[in-house]
Amino acid sequence: MIESSKPLPPGAAASQRPQPWRGVLQRPEGWLAVVAACVLPLVLSSGSLATEVLVFALAALGCNLLLGYTGLLSFGQGIFFGLGSYAAGLVLTRGVASVTAALVAAAVLGAIAAALVGWFSIRQRGTYFVMLTLAFGQLFYFLAYTTPDVTGGDNGLLDIPRPALSAFGHPLVSLDSPWRYYGFVAVLFVAVFWLLLRVSRSVFGRTLLAIRDNEARAAAAGYDVKRFKLAAFVISGAVTGLAGALHALMTGIAPLSNIDYHTSEMILVMTVIGGTGNLFASVLGAAFYVLFADWLSTLWPRWLLLLGLVLIAVSLFMQRGLWGLGERIVASLRRSDRTAATDKERQ
Repeated sequence: MIESSKPLPPGAAASQRPQPWRGVLQRPEGWLAVVAACVLPLVLSSGSLATEVLVFALAALGCNLLLGYTGLLSFGQGIFFGLGSYAAGLVLTRGVASVTAALVAAAVLGAIAAALVGWFSIRQRGTYFVMLTLAFGQLFYFLAYTTPDVTGGDNGLLDIPRPALSAFGHPLVSLDSPWRYYGFVAVLFVAVFWLLLRVSRSVFGRTLLAIRDNEARAAAAGYDVKRFKLAAFVISGAVTGLAGALHALMTGIAPLSNIDYHTSEMILVMTVIGGTGNLFASVLGAAFYVLFADWLSTLWPRWLLLLGLVLIAVSLFMQRGLWGLGERIVASLRRSDRTAATDKERQ
């Protein structure tokens, strides 16, 4: 027997429509990102070091979108980071005194490069996919090295200015101070973080998770797996290119090392240390790597050996990274509280 449904009262249909931002606002990760951006100036005395944490947090976010949400282990993130640095440097050293133009150019160039790399790479899986991203990384590195008229070659682009934020040609806010520049980067970081959080909560993000968990099943369900992978690549490239531009503005140079394989490796290590599949984990990984490396470099010239030991420990004992460790600690504390409450009730 089929029951007749009553018409909905006025306004009820609108109230039942999905409100995508509501779930995002209820997620703790977004607010943790805001807290992190506010806390860094309170615990660090160097504005440049605090800015470096957020810059590489952005780069790790782009990597996490590929590795943690799509299941793609890419060694090509340095391509997008380096191209973002070059794009910002070329815009600002060729007479265009606009931070906005430099950042937009970096994000667009990173997205275009990611579309190119992704279009070829996603046609392979597993080891062959990883090798393709690594090969593209070497290709772009030698391309940058052999075009000194554009990239500065081995010296990179030098004396990159950091002009004030302007509107219609009128300067508004100076970014000369390290802490003022940090404030600018912090605003961009929070905005990008919340946008990526929205993406991860959308149908697109859930489809990426389905592809990560079982690509064959996602394809059988009718999803164009290659198109979703390519879209993830493009978003990752844009975010990482933006991070590269912010790094160039911070340091005043766009060195060849930014597009090197070691940059890809460093971004990947940050992502793994923080944990994959959670956006704020990327912030934890970047903060740990940058601050730990800064501290170790003052103690021992061969500090990378100790960092390697830390990565081995994470791989063996913390497969879900720092975020997973935090989740286990919180779960253990909650179990202890429940046990104590139960024992108290029995008494």
